[in-house]
Amino acid sequence: QVQLVESGGGLVRTGDSLRLSCLASGRTLSRSVMGWFRQAPGKEREFVSAIMWSGNNEYYGRSVKGRFTISRDNAKNTVYLQMNSLKPEDTAVYYCAAGPQTLRVAIPSNYNYWGQGTQVTVSS
Repeated sequence: QVQLVESGGGLVRTGDSLRLSCLASGRTLSRSVMGWFRQAPGKEREFVSAIMWSGNNEYYGRSVKGRFTISRDNAKNTVYLQMNSLKPEDTAVYYCAAGPQTLRVAIPSNYNYWGQGTQVTVSS
């Protein structure tokens, strides 16, 4: 079992930055992919970013590429999502997820574990 706890969400203005954190606990994640997804009211869950727990490959959704950066601290069992130049359309609940290492990082069903989510609201 893996437990994921997100933090760092909040209310910000257009152009501001936020950093989300996802603390993982439980079994080893050395062969896992860690992903960030988001879901706005009335919309489907959207892929934001992903990173392999081992290795340097990073993946980004089209709408956030160039503004968001994913990183991890293996010693702290934590994955981060640095979000810059935030826009109102970034408003959503952001979820951290973990699953078996895969190249299909944008597909939610490939992830076995999910956090409870953290709300990000960007005002115009």
